[in-house]
Amino acid sequence: MSPASRPAAKAATPSPSWAFSESFVPDDDTMRLARAASRQLALTPASQGVTSALTFFARLINARAVVEIGTGAGVSGLALIRGMAPDGILTSIDLETEHQVAARQIFAAEGVPPRRARLIAGSALNVLPKLSDGAYDMVVVDGDPLEFVEYVDQSQRLLRGGGLLVLHHALWKGLLAEESNEDDETVIIREALQAVQDIEGLTATLLPVGDGLLVAVKA
Repeated sequence: MSPASRPAAKAATPSPSWAFSESFVPDDDTMRLARAASRQLALTPASQGVTSALTFFARLINARAVVEIGTGAGVSGLALIRGMAPDGILTSIDLETEHQVAARQIFAAEGVPPRRARLIAGSALNVLPKLSDGAYDMVVVDGDPLEFVEYVDQSQRLLRGGGLLVLHHALWKGLLAEESNEDDETVIIREALQAVQDIEGLTATLLPVGDGLLVAVKA
């Protein structure tokens, strides 16, 4: 089960400042279309704050090769492509072909050439080992939270020096800060965050954007 399809925890009332920052970069028509497609598939898309951050990070490093774990309906992929170099290629992995069909439609609506979006249907843990070492500028994790530790391990191998690892749902519906919470997803995400901190050569920060973004740069 994907994180988007799991029942949501009771969320705290957001502060006005947090809400303002989340909506600071507004959605356009294509992004709204992508969010609507997500809702039709019963998915919860990345927030406006998360999508604007993904575009910013991709633009910051002039990303040309990005791996995305969890295609969804194309919300985060659209955000990444908008920040990537004009010749950049997004490799996006998802178990659900229906999701990728929706994503492909969103990319077409944006005018993205098919060659720039390499959509692979399958298990990320089967696909990632087949990708080349040190060939990627950015790895974005938004897949099964129970596999986050393995995703971190694979990301370290895939990233070039100076590349970025981004983990979405790093605060896991507000539950990560509850020390007494021992739900499987919460425990595994804690382990993934600790794994990032323990890897020599990764410098990380945890941002309270959307459902939490852990961002790490490889030396």
